[in-house]
Amino acid sequence: MRSKPQLKKAEIARRMVDFFNANPKEPVNYKQVSSVIGISSQADRLMVAELLEELTLEDFLIVVNHGKYRLKFARTILEGSFERRHNGKNNFIPDGGGNPVMVAERNAMYAMNRDRVRVQMLAKRRNAEPEAVVIEILRRAQDTVVGTLEVSKYYAYLIVDSKTLANDIFIPKEKLKDGKSGEKAVVRITEWPDDKSKNPVGEVVDVLGVVGGQHTEMHAILVEYGLPYRYPESVEKAAKKIPAKITGQDIEVREDFRNTITFTIDPKDAKDFDDALSLKQLENGNWEVGVHIADVTHYVMPGTIIDKEAAKRATSVYLVDRVVPMLPESLSNELCSLRPNEDKLCFSAVFELNDEAGIVNYRIVRTIINSDRRFNYDEAQEIIENTRQYPDGTIESAVLILDRLAKKLRDKRFHHGAINFDRVEVKFDIDENGKPLRVYFKEAKDSNKLIEEFMLLANKTVAEAIGKVAKGKKAKSFVYRVHDLPNPDKMANFVQFVRRFGYKLKDKGSTKDISKSINDLLDTVQGRKEQNLIEIVAIRAMAKATYTTQNIGHYGLAFPYYTHFTSPIRRYPDMMVHRLLERYLVGGRSVPEDKLEDDCKHCSNMENLAAQAERSSTKYKQVEFMSDKIGRVFDGVISGVTEWGLYVEINENHCEGMVPMRELTDDFYHFDDKTYSLIGQCNKHRYSLGDAVRIKVVRTNLEKKQLDFVLE
Repeated sequence: MRSKPQLKKAEIARRMVDFFNANPKEPVNYKQVSSVIGISSQADRLMVAELLEELTLEDFLIVVNHGKYRLKFARTILEGSFERRHNGKNNFIPDGGGNPVMVAERNAMYAMNRDRVRVQMLAKRRNAEPEAVVIEILRRAQDTVVGTLEVSKYYAYLIVDSKTLANDIFIPKEKLKDGKSGEKAVVRITEWPDDKSKNPVGEVVDVLGVVGGQHTEMHAILVEYGLPYRYPESVEKAAKKIPAKITGQDIEVREDFRNTITFTIDPKDAKDFDDALSLKQLENGNWEVGVHIADVTHYVMPGTIIDKEAAKRATSVYLVDRVVPMLPESLSNELCSLRPNEDKLCFSAVFELNDEAGIVNYRIVRTIINSDRRFNYDEAQEIIENTRQYPDGTIESAVLILDRLAKKLRDKRFHHGAINFDRVEVKFDIDENGKPLRVYFKEAKDSNKLIEEFMLLANKTVAEAIGKVAKGKKAKSFVYRVHDLPNPDKMANFVQFVRRFGYKLKDKGSTKDISKSINDLLDTVQGRKEQNLIEIVAIRAMAKATYTTQNIGHYGLAFPYYTHFTSPIRRYPDMMVHRLLERYLVGGRSVPEDKLEDDCKHCSNMENLAAQAERSSTKYKQVEFMSDKIGRVFDGVISGVTEWGLYVEINENHCEGMVPMRELTDDFYHFDDKTYSLIGQCNKHRYSLGDAVRIKVVRTNLEKKQLDFVLE
């Protein structure tokens, strides 16, 4: 009687596939394969022989001679970026797009998140997902990691916090920098071992503080994404040396708006005011509207240490409880900030608009302004909502006139196919120790939309001024903010998804028709329990906006030309645009496109990292907020479905947690990646995206930023 195999067939097959991928050229028989992959029982060796035949039929192997087999595969080498995942199923993202390729941890070669790598595609069995092995790390995204120190008498380790690296890091005692067990630290990796069984070696470069401390955790998030958490002293000193005095020569070359009604509208807690609006009625009855932007590049010269630091950062980072500025605070909050009752230098887009907000004329000029008042959004909103009539020529009447013009601009934008993504923001009330006391939802009101509309108008006009040229002429190299058409497959999935809620959506027809259909849907779901989820899925169906020299237009705004001009205090691309404008408006030659494109890619990458860090800080505060609510039951909606469980978002506070697969004990569930559902093997019960559920909070883990739920 044939003995029963000791190993499962799938495990033997996995070992064989790994062996042939690692040894593609040498022909071997079933005995040699068995010996190398650790198969000793006769039953398992017979299974190896059977699998050799199966793999040959699948065109994975070929028979060479005398029962010997080798890999049938043309090796493909690719370059791209590495994405580390918590579950060990890491991804390789090929250059030039294409689908992610799985890289198992054993094939990752110590690659860290966002590293640039060279991979070799592995041969795969029929119907299996493609896999790759990292063969070279071309460029490290960062050489520092953050984690918690574990110090003993003779040695120390950094227990790595996140998916940045799979291994803990050995630290010689003399390289601890006085770090102690339980403290979070930033460690630079100094030695990468060849042997996978060994740990990387590192040295402490900074001790952040005790685990759980407010500044400690926020700084740790920044380090995790390779973002700075403090400003170099040398840069701050250089910024403080910049002369604040505005000279007669500065004023002479500028248009003077100091006697025109001018004001700023910003969040209540803002300190950097980089845009202001002015209003004046012209003799012909039209309105002169000035969109005045802080003239940062007047103060920050190319190639200086301030400019180099700003270029490296590329953006300010907005965490849940703080701002990490792109520029030193002496510039961002003082010298460049358009504070009230102070003369300030600006780069401005000045429009002549008729009563229907039609552009009669415009000019892009350098100016000097003096803001009459600093409004926060609530104060401006109160003026807009108040039915009282204000005398002509007052600042309040100017707010109302600009609000009326902004609404006309907004209507035109939507008429031309812009998509209305007015998402509700989740915000926290935080005490002086950083503890979240309350979750609330911030909605964009008319005062927000007033500012937004004139910023959009300025950005669009600046892009057109440079990019829109006569037929047959080539536009000069420029920085565009582009947004591609939605991916057709993602849109088709979105259509199927909203049908489950009883909604219809077009994914065929003109871009204007599709945009109108999306807007109708977003209007319809306002105030309904599925609103937030549908808005999230709609955004996921869209392409990401990026910076580039290759203008393809902005789909979401329905603008053929668009750039970022209005926030140079917090975005480096806007500084780039200001410098290009200065050059081109006086007839300067086009700058080299290749260097500009590289800078655009860097800014897009940094923007993406800043957004990830912001989400991570919000997640941390959500877990902290829920930490005293263990055992409580909430209504929620399934916001994500994966092979390891269900993500559920709580309706009342938008905090998201997971119901792990192990908690679904009534059946064995498998993941259907076509419908994003978990389906019970016996009872056929289905859990799908958007389903309403009740959950109980069972665990909170601040270190992992993780909420665990069970279904009620």
